[in-house]
Amino acid sequence: MPANRDRFVIGVDFGTLSGRALVVRANDGQELGAGEFEYPHGVIDAQLPVTGERLPSEWALQDPEDYVEVLRHAVPEALAAAGVDPGDVAGIGTDFTSCTILPTTVDGTPLCQLDQLRDRPHAWVKLWKHHAAQPQADRVTEVAAERGEPWLARYGGRISSEWAFAKALQVLDEDPQLYERIDRWIEAADWIVWQLCGREVRNACSAGYKAAYQDGKYPSREYFAALDRRFADFAADKLAASLAPLGGRAGSLTARAAAWTGLPEGIPVSVGNVDAHVTVPAAQATDAGQMVAMMGTSTCLVMVGDELAEIPGMCGVVRGGLIPDRWGYEAGQSGVGDIFAWFVEHGVPPAYHERAGEQGLGIHEYLTSLADRQAVGEHGLVALDWWNGNRSLLVDHELTGVLVGMTLATRPEDIYRALIEATAFGARTILDAFGRAGLAVDGFIATGGLPANRPLMQIYADVLNRPISLLESSQGPALGSAIHAAVAAGIHADIGQAAARMGKRRDRVYVPDRGHAEAYDRLYAVYARLHDYFGRDSRELMRQLQEIRARAAVDA
Repeated sequence: MPANRDRFVIGVDFGTLSGRALVVRANDGQELGAGEFEYPHGVIDAQLPVTGERLPSEWALQDPEDYVEVLRHAVPEALAAAGVDPGDVAGIGTDFTSCTILPTTVDGTPLCQLDQLRDRPHAWVKLWKHHAAQPQADRVTEVAAERGEPWLARYGGRISSEWAFAKALQVLDEDPQLYERIDRWIEAADWIVWQLCGREVRNACSAGYKAAYQDGKYPSREYFAALDRRFADFAADKLAASLAPLGGRAGSLTARAAAWTGLPEGIPVSVGNVDAHVTVPAAQATDAGQMVAMMGTSTCLVMVGDELAEIPGMCGVVRGGLIPDRWGYEAGQSGVGDIFAWFVEHGVPPAYHERAGEQGLGIHEYLTSLADRQAVGEHGLVALDWWNGNRSLLVDHELTGVLVGMTLATRPEDIYRALIEATAFGARTILDAFGRAGLAVDGFIATGGLPANRPLMQIYADVLNRPISLLESSQGPALGSAIHAAVAAGIHADIGQAAARMGKRRDRVYVPDRGHAEAYDRLYAVYARLHDYFGRDSRELMRQLQEIRARAAVDA
């Protein structure tokens, strides 16, 4: 390739419902074309595709073949939209939701693709929001605390039901024969890289945040044996593989993957990554103190730090988890956009939909416009944002939503605004925890689909009482994956340099209103009391309701 010829890289972002590919010019980050492919099977949470077997509550599975279909469709579509010669593409990078994890054979074949196992629910991919492993997560935490495991504090003192150990233990508890068939228990982020380059390479981000890989090792065999004697060799047998740093080259594109994508065989494939985490360089947040909020169906908040701090209720702190050789912090909220979608689907009367249509607005836009006319606190409501459990700070996916203050005068727009505010309050609890730990949050950068909603983001700025900057790309994770691809291809020396050249950020887009911020302080005090009452002092109340619901489902 001539030295003065433009070079391009591709980032592929595997989300909850679809995969998106983005063609990016490597020298300056210009986005030239995108493609998207919706997963044909979507989220499998009602019944198993093969048998129609009804799945229990809190299950969320996926079909790994959907991910390969993204490579077959979205990448060629992005290339065509960009008008780029595939021969000018220098590398490809990918990211995934996490912990989205699957069991495979030793050669990477998913167990759900074996004819004799397709009717076994535990053979399928467990999506990040598969929360049915809460009892196992409790055991993972309790045994670690009893043994005084030093790594537990780096995960805020509690391990989530979303993470790798709890989901694997659920398989062992409920289908031990299938557990014995598992050769590899692997993040989808690493599995898709395996499909692209033909090599199993585990990324440091997923292993660190989701599988307690700390200081160069997984927890000890003795710890795993204390969970269950059959689980003693879990890490050695099913997680065994080399770990690679972010921005590294996992391998070269195979002939098979080249045929899927239309890309040249042999180009570099970068090490896999997690969707929120890979967005850090896209938002030019590689310096300490710049918090990135990936806001969509859920919210993941990540930040680079120079020092180690152990924060109760955090998802994790991992050296090399965001940027090689530096500490990376992660926290999150299990439900944000999902909560708004739930309310629109189940709580808005037909007349509102009709009026939205008459004004040429989507129902979310219409409700937002009505809610935006209110003064802070006018609706008299406070909600707890736990419709999908609590990821941080309480780390309990059996917690459920709360709405306080309803009267016969309460309107849909009142509830909608209260739900927006609840998610902002949830984010504030996380930022407050960082502050108590002595970690300064100097900047807050919003990314994802929700920041396009101006009234919503103004509420966040007022609740957090800080300016909010925006990532200037609608494809933040895909851009981040493209940045990693550029580093893996040797176009840029490291992630920091690539972020400076290819990242995009617009500062102080939303600035807090002082009067609104003071009013929200009063509402937040109510939220905090409810948070501690239902989440700490009386958290068993919600579990009792869950048990009653489960018993009723069995009786039915």
